[in-house]
Amino acid sequence: MPAELLIARNPDPGSTLPFLVRLPLGPDGLVLKTRETWPRTSKVYCHRAEGWPPDAEVLERLAVRTCSRRGPAIDLVLERARENRSQLVVTRARGREVIFWQSPRTAKQARPNVTLPTRRAAGQVLHVLVDSAEKYPYAFRHQQASTTRRRLPAGDYAVEHDGVVVAAVERKSLADLASSLLSGKLTYALGELAALPRAALVVENRYSALFKLEHVAGGQVADAVAEAQARFPAVPLFFAETRPLAEEWTYRFLGAALSELRGHAATAGAEGPFAPLCSTAQPANDHPAPPAAAFVPTADAAAVRRWAAANGLPVAARGRLPAHLVRDYLDQHPRS
Repeated sequence: MPAELLIARNPDPGSTLPFLVRLPLGPDGLVLKTRETWPRTSKVYCHRAEGWPPDAEVLERLAVRTCSRRGPAIDLVLERARENRSQLVVTRARGREVIFWQSPRTAKQARPNVTLPTRRAAGQVLHVLVDSAEKYPYAFRHQQASTTRRRLPAGDYAVEHDGVVVAAVERKSLADLASSLLSGKLTYALGELAALPRAALVVENRYSALFKLEHVAGGQVADAVAEAQARFPAVPLFFAETRPLAEEWTYRFLGAALSELRGHAATAGAEGPFAPLCSTAQPANDHPAPPAAAFVPTADAAAVRRWAAANGLPVAARGRLPAHLVRDYLDQHPRS
């Protein structure tokens, strides 16, 4: 039977290390608790587990080419083209054993020397909805938030107002960003996000890393990023440098979006009398007014979707239509 690296969910709900990995080392394997499933952006702290649970919820089985120990280091090479080489280093600190899991990428990547704040997002404890398709989701353990897993209409993480999803964030690793942009898959996802009142895309890496991708030209991906932002200006893209910073930014964005939309809802009646003026005039600073229900012209949603599909414009099958799409439709179909 070929050697495998097994990755499972840690059954201990109180642990800050949410995953278990079993390396094919020794007769029973080496079982570790880990914070991540692979050292992608920084060294991963590991801790020895008592053993592999008989009813473990296995998330991944990865074929192993070699797994060998040389002194305090364990070299692990997987049978895959990317993210295949890593090393675990066993050492001691303050009289106890500590294990760090690193890869060639994390060994040469500088880490930001920051401490994440514990301040509430926009002064509130968030309840974050996590898409059930997320394989290794953010847990928001460091932040003041609770989570619920369910299928989301758009994005990977979202918040609700009055039972309706009003803001969402799509999470991407750098490799996933590049492949989904170049295949066109991300275009449809951005169209779905644009249908929400607030949405964003967060990337777990630096912008400069676009130009270091191994199997695609960096300029091609950079062009695709710029085109996506020009086409969907209502969905900002943020490069968060590391996964923990991406998780923190997602928490802050969702909190700010929810606070902003609650404010709009609370003053909707006051804005009504000014809607005819606000729909055409721009503020003095030349920035568009924030979207609100009273500012958006109305049109038959089914007709707008048929028109968008006929013109090759991405549009979600359900949910709120983007204001710019409605305005473009009305520009070409003026009312008598």
